[in-house]
Amino acid sequence: MISRALRPIAGRLQMMIGRGVVSATDDAPQAQALQLELLADEVQDGAERFQGYGFTSHPHPGAEAVVVAVGGTRSHVIVVQVEDRRYRLKNLAPGEVALFDDLGQVVHLKRDGIAIASPLKVTIDAPEIAVTGETVTVDADTVDVTAETVTIESGAVRLGGAGGQPVARVGDDVDLGTGKIISGSSQVTAE
Repeated sequence: MISRALRPIAGRLQMMIGRGVVSATDDAPQAQALQLELLADEVQDGAERFQGYGFTSHPHPGAEAVVVAVGGTRSHVIVVQVEDRRYRLKNLAPGEVALFDDLGQVVHLKRDGIAIASPLKVTIDAPEIAVTGETVTVDADTVDVTAETVTIESGAVRLGGAGGQPVARVGDDVDLGTGKIISGSSQVTAE
């Protein structure tokens, strides 16, 4: 008699946590709403997706979700996690963290520094940029800097690489016949 009375509760408990597959995403509302395929022939529309503060994403159809049925009622499902193993970065070292997408764009907090990689354009839009540290490396086909003022504080400025010839600055004396810099700076060189 007790088991018969508890059957409905047991069924609700079994249905409380589940897996689903994302079939559509509505990213316009305050809480992102997903359409999910849960059990066979069970489609859940408008499932609220809870995301960590400061992080958001728009999952592709086919991504997998962990869902919780509030109160064990399948009519009120919330999404607590979405994973897409098709794009997940693999072989991170213990303790490493990465932000990534399906296009191969990555911000990787590695054990030896931060790596930012993108097959697309990277844009920094800010009223002021300060770069500090021992070494900053930018490897790109093109780097465009648009600024009212650019200040470089350095013991050596090497245009084109190390070991180049001195470069005359505005106001330096240059022998126009030989092209030799008479008074200049050995701190600015160019290949």
